[in-house]
Amino acid sequence: MAERVLSLKQSSNIKGAVYSADDQTLTVQFHNGGTYSYSGFDADKADAFERADSPGNFLHTQIKGQHVHTKIA
Repeated sequence: MAERVLSLKQSSNIKGAVYSADDQTLTVQFHNGGTYSYSGFDADKADAFERADSPGNFLHTQIKGQHVHTKIA
């Protein structure tokens, strides 16, 4: 599986993220301990998320409500 750990800018909400090109999912771990997987996520959007000045803002405006999510932990 081709997974890549994204190098996000520091965020008060997001601890880290991993993108899987094989199944087009983004997995986001939050500082509060929750982990969510977002499906239907293409590589261009993963790149844009990685470059975002505010990962939290990008998550709220470009990911939530646009991608089906599953709580993992």
